[in-house]
Amino acid sequence: MQFTKCAVAVLLAAPIFGSGGNPEGALTVHEWGTFTTIADGNGGAEAWSPLGGTSDLPCFVARLNGLQYKTMPQAPNTPATQTVTVRMETPVLYFYSPRKTTVSVGVDFPKGLITEWYPGASKVSPGPQLNLPPVRAGHIEWNALEILPDLKSSLPRTGGASHYFAARGTDSNRVRIGQQQEQFLFYRGVANFGVPLSARVTGKSSVEVSNTGDDPLALAVLFENRGGQIGYRMLRALHGSNDVAAPALTGSLDRLKQELSDALVSQGLYRKEADAMIETWRDSWFEEGMRVFYLVPQTLVNRELPLAIQPAPAKIARVFVGREEILSPYMRDRLMTALSTGNTPTLDRFGRFLAPFMQQVKVAASPSVAGYLAAKTEQARNEFYNPACVK
Repeated sequence: MQFTKCAVAVLLAAPIFGSGGNPEGALTVHEWGTFTTIADGNGGAEAWSPLGGTSDLPCFVARLNGLQYKTMPQAPNTPATQTVTVRMETPVLYFYSPRKTTVSVGVDFPKGLITEWYPGASKVSPGPQLNLPPVRAGHIEWNALEILPDLKSSLPRTGGASHYFAARGTDSNRVRIGQQQEQFLFYRGVANFGVPLSARVTGKSSVEVSNTGDDPLALAVLFENRGGQIGYRMLRALHGSNDVAAPALTGSLDRLKQELSDALVSQGLYRKEADAMIETWRDSWFEEGMRVFYLVPQTLVNRELPLAIQPAPAKIARVFVGREEILSPYMRDRLMTALSTGNTPTLDRFGRFLAPFMQQVKVAASPSVAGYLAAKTEQARNEFYNPACVK
């Protein structure tokens, strides 16, 4: 089926609220996903690429051109058409229907690329090519997707750990295309577009958090984990620029998870969907460091990631969480010390944010760090061209 711009209008129905099931007696579709960016020190979003690190996606997940775009090179001379400021991580689409239904689903990513997906897609653009495609004009579609409320057969599994499987913890229907079936449609990608939030450290104990978009942000959360002690501040109906004091490190992680789950439900997700999203990212969202989480306005989601479903569902909700990572004063001090002393175990703790954070500090690295960084760069390059996966 060919998707047109007119088909996008089917997505603009009001979200449905509830805890599970499908009380409307017709097709309902819910989606969650994340947009991850890094604050560049002045409030903007930095172009970035993780320095090393392997994918934890199952081997049955398909990849654009067979590459690992999580570690797509972002060298200083990278063409502007291939820079990445936004990583779209793990959107999943859940379907609820009282009867067997067949639909076609299409997703456009005008300023990005769809890089991984499952089940197998009917069409992905751009198609296979020798050179890296520009980060734009991404598209994926699943035609003749079966929604099967009575199907209970086993789903594909792997022996190793993966973020992927937590998203199955819902009451959604199975979906099938060809011989592949799942609890949802999964896809993710990379992009370069303006997110509606900026965050800038303004002192040892304050952060300027700004809504840079046209719509109010229903919720933003300034979060910090320092040595396992956490704190957070909830900012509701965020407008304009706000000077926010760094949170006291006396918070409860369980309480934060509950408040985030409540916020996701208020935007239209079922409780099990909200909890599945938090469980998917619990070891990443709450790791050491400072960041702002925020609810992305659905108008922005629909503009930057148009979605078309035919026939149109009766109800739909699209709930995306933005994550803006910040180099806090505490983490800056740790990074600068580790670079100058050659403390590579501490550098390892910065994980995928090491390379972009290094761009924000001006410290002469010790000789041992230079070798460490060279090895990390080579690892990232090898992983990009020869991605590993969880079997």
